[in-house]
Amino acid sequence: MTRGGRDKQRDEPERRCIATGGTGSKSGLIRFVVGPDAQVVPDLLERLPGRGIWVTADRAALEKAVKKGLFARAARQPVQAGPDLVAEVEAALARRLGELISLARKGGAAVAGFEKVKDWLVKDQAEVLIQASDGSERGKTKLRPPEPRESGDTTFIGCLTAAELGLAFGREHVIHAALAAGGLTARVVEEAARLSGIRGQFGGRAVGKDTKDA
Repeated sequence: MTRGGRDKQRDEPERRCIATGGTGSKSGLIRFVVGPDAQVVPDLLERLPGRGIWVTADRAALEKAVKKGLFARAARQPVQAGPDLVAEVEAALARRLGELISLARKGGAAVAGFEKVKDWLVKDQAEVLIQASDGSERGKTKLRPPEPRESGDTTFIGCLTAAELGLAFGREHVIHAALAAGGLTARVVEEAARLSGIRGQFGGRAVGKDTKDA
C-alpha cells in the first residue's frame, strides 16, 4: 500500500513524453488535447475528448515542448501552444492541489496550524506533512515529516505558497498542515509531485521569508 492507503498499481498504463521520449506512468505526466480552435489545452483530469498528448511533469520538458513545436508534431497538425501554457499548467495544478486538500479537510483528514499538526505528528496520525514554500525556514524545521512506512513513500509536500495553502483551509495563509492516511491523501501526493516538477521543487524545502506560523 502507498502511504495514502492505495495499492501501488504495478500495471498502471504508461505513456510516452513528447519532450523527453521517455515512458512513464500517467501519474507522472500531464495530458494535453487539441481543442476545436487548434489550441493546446491541459487536461489534468484526463477526461477531455481527443487524442492525448503527454508531457512529463517537469518545467524544462514542458518548456521544450512549447519552444520546439512538439505539440504540433505529435498532433500532426498546426496547433497553438503559446508561451503562457507553462504558467497556465502551473496555476491549474496549484488550484487542483488546493481543491483536493480542501476536500480532505472537509472530510476530517487534514488539519492546519503548528500546534494541531504537531499533535498529529506526535500521535502518529499524520501521514504527510505539508509546509508552505515561502514560510519561515526556522519555523518549518521545528516539525519533521513522518517516517515513511514503505520505501518510496512521500511524507512531505512543500510546493504550495502560504496563500495557496491558506485557500485550502479558508484562511489568509497557512504554513503548516498535515494529512491523515486514506481518503484523498494518495491523490494529493500525486498532484503535489506534478506541481513540484513544474515548479522545480523536487525533494527539499525552499527557503523563504519569515512568515508567522499558522
